[in-house]
Amino acid sequence: MSESVNFDPKNQPNRVQRQNQTYGPNRPIGVPQPGVPSFSETLQQAQEIRFSNHAQQRIEKRQINLGENGMNRLAQAVEKAEQKGGKSSLVLMDDMAFIVNVQERMVVTAMDSKARGKGVFTQIDTVVFADESEKSNSGTSTIEKSA
Repeated sequence: MSESVNFDPKNQPNRVQRQNQTYGPNRPIGVPQPGVPSFSETLQQAQEIRFSNHAQQRIEKRQINLGENGMNRLAQAVEKAEQKGGKSSLVLMDDMAFIVNVQERMVVTAMDSKARGKGVFTQIDTVVFADESEKSNSGTSTIEKSA
């Protein structure tokens, strides 16, 4: 039932032949394909912030406008949470609050000061302040114990 495989070490592809072989979905190594994102483009997309359907609905309903500056601040806050090992973070920015799944880089919900409910946030492990300027404040605080 099993077929024998003949292996001839002298009949192996050379370096140029291996380089021209296709891998994955018929893609040669090192040759960019039209319409297929490069690794750096894929990496950049993976680092972008995404919004769940729920968060998108809340942003539209509450007329929250982030703009490019707000998106950059939100992305930097998620980066801080990720560096500290956060998984589910509350990101506070101006009068807005975002619950973010840090590992997925996805905003789960968004609220402004008018629609914050009772102001109680559960099942989060980190809080990050998305400051206007990184130079003015690092976004982290230290609590000192008094004697």
